[in-house]
Amino acid sequence: MTAMISSETHRQAVSQSDDLMVWILAWSELVAFAALLTGFVLASWFQPEVFAAGKARLHHDIALANTVILLVSGWFAALAPQSGSAGRQRLALLAAAAGGILFVAVKLYEYRAEGASLLAEDVFSQLYVLITGFHLAHVLFGALVLAQMARFPSPENIHLMTTLWHVIDIVWLVMFPVIYLL
Repeated sequence: MTAMISSETHRQAVSQSDDLMVWILAWSELVAFAALLTGFVLASWFQPEVFAAGKARLHHDIALANTVILLVSGWFAALAPQSGSAGRQRLALLAAAAGGILFVAVKLYEYRAEGASLLAEDVFSQLYVLITGFHLAHVLFGALVLAQMARFPSPENIHLMTTLWHVIDIVWLVMFPVIYLL
């Protein structure tokens, strides 16, 4: 009986430390993107003509399609912890990962269509590729982790990764209007 109590106490302590790690990671991501977007907004105030010209080159319809793709992917990620059986969890995780990979493919197509490059001479293009590329790296990494997690789903890992996946969604939902609409 003592072994069962100490085992349950240990499991709860590990779960609480996992929750703390999730929130540390989530807030650090939000702070990093907030700093990048703040720099983007400040630069747009100093060079409004450059930013207006840069935004005119963007493909808003592609970005909107990518927003829908990411939200659907997030919906599948939200289903994973609630799916019950391991098979359904795997399907939800794989669907979320597939959405992430599709987002990456569409974003790369968008970069090509816009001629976007970090080597561009204007500050808008540099910041645009830096910020969206940083997000793109997070989506790619997250999608790969979700796909790998589908092989060996565990409640703790699903909770951790789907929470972080939603943070990636939130970041995009803030980035989209700042970069494409303001």
